[in-house]
Amino acid sequence: MSAATGPLSDAHELCRLGVDRLAELYASGALSPVEVTTATLERAQVIDPLFNAFSFIDRAGSLEAARASEARWRERRPLSRIDGVPTTLKDIVLVAGWTVRYGSRTTDASPCREDAPAVERLRQAGAIFIGQTSTPEFGWKAVTDSALNGITRNPWNAAMTPGGSSGGAAVAAATGAGVLHLGTDGGGSIRIPAAFTGIVGLKPTFGRVPAYPASAFGTVAHVGPMARRVADAAAMLVSMEGRDLRDWAQGPGRLDEVTIGVGSLAGARIGYCSRPPCGFVDREVAAVVAATVRRLESIGAWIESVELPPYDLLDLFNKHWFSGVANRLSAVPEDQRIHLDPGFVEAAAIGATFSARDLAAAQALRAQFGAKMDQLLAQYDLLVSPATAIPAFEAGQDAPGAGPFNQWVEWAGFSFPFNLSQQPACVVPCGKTEGGLPIGLQIVGARGADGRVLSAAAQFEQRFPEHFL
Repeated sequence: MSAATGPLSDAHELCRLGVDRLAELYASGALSPVEVTTATLERAQVIDPLFNAFSFIDRAGSLEAARASEARWRERRPLSRIDGVPTTLKDIVLVAGWTVRYGSRTTDASPCREDAPAVERLRQAGAIFIGQTSTPEFGWKAVTDSALNGITRNPWNAAMTPGGSSGGAAVAAATGAGVLHLGTDGGGSIRIPAAFTGIVGLKPTFGRVPAYPASAFGTVAHVGPMARRVADAAAMLVSMEGRDLRDWAQGPGRLDEVTIGVGSLAGARIGYCSRPPCGFVDREVAAVVAATVRRLESIGAWIESVELPPYDLLDLFNKHWFSGVANRLSAVPEDQRIHLDPGFVEAAAIGATFSARDLAAAQALRAQFGAKMDQLLAQYDLLVSPATAIPAFEAGQDAPGAGPFNQWVEWAGFSFPFNLSQQPACVVPCGKTEGGLPIGLQIVGARGADGRVLSAAAQFEQRFPEHFL
């Protein structure tokens, strides 16, 4: 990590503790949620001027919540295992009493009257809300900058992007400014910044975590956890999941409970997808991930090369995503559109060119692709791939300055297919470039198999702890 973050002081060492250890210390009285919250606030105030991770820090509110948590632990009646755990929320989900701006100067600055379902559940579990993390305008792209909040930077190299759209959450996680971090993922927005900053990020099975209000981007959009360690991401997921009647897209069914198993990757049948459906893979990324796959083989995993079903996935995703951008733009008053990210407006213009017939055909093709992916995941325990085709690049750009990529979707080919097919996908760190930038491995499972994916990620962390913060 850059020298700017430096060695942590004793107070900041508290920010490295995970959910399970904090619960032990809170229960014994050796540590207080107030102490940990205070240390986390200090850490946030140190890193934010350097990397611009936060759009809002709620010092008074978080300390008040920490004092209430401290009392519950003292009385041996915690609300859950995450009671008193510092948590950040992306500036794209409703939080009662907070202003939620979606990273845009065009949105209402009035405080929200209700929590989004995931926020409500975290609050009921006793999580301490430290503040809001930065996002690009309406979360439309896979880097994090906006006219409202400026450019968010990568803590491993501040000249580089942390990715997006949950870039602020990833930076907060990587620098110890919170333990649990709520992100959203419509085309890689949890997994891409997780890969670029060396943390863990999970896009759950669609519908496992309820979403309200409905996303303008439709059913490619997921809500999920980000953290430094797999166990923390799993604890956050368990706290957020479940049915909420405000989210019609969840459907009436119930997914199996998420549990982290103790089985081994040895003997697992794993499909290795080394090529994205569009573009190319950076040489260093390809080499690090290939070496990681060999390490999985060395511990007994059965690896076979696979390719995703042969569809024009870039075009298919673009029809879904850019029509969603056009949908979101339609809600912005005409006299406010001058304040929007020009890239957002250009993407909306592309989306507006699609006809009703185009969108209906794309939905039918997506159903075909999704069925093929279900069939593929019935043949394998897991799929693995690079998390991203490229490492982090210069901050303030939507794509690398040099190279063939013009739009973010063109370099996000390992991410967006699994938004179309709605499988759970978890990113874990697996190495670094020669320049010290993190590289991620993506682990994908069948729909509903979030526990299997997280178990594999946890076993990977146990086997190769040197990659984790």
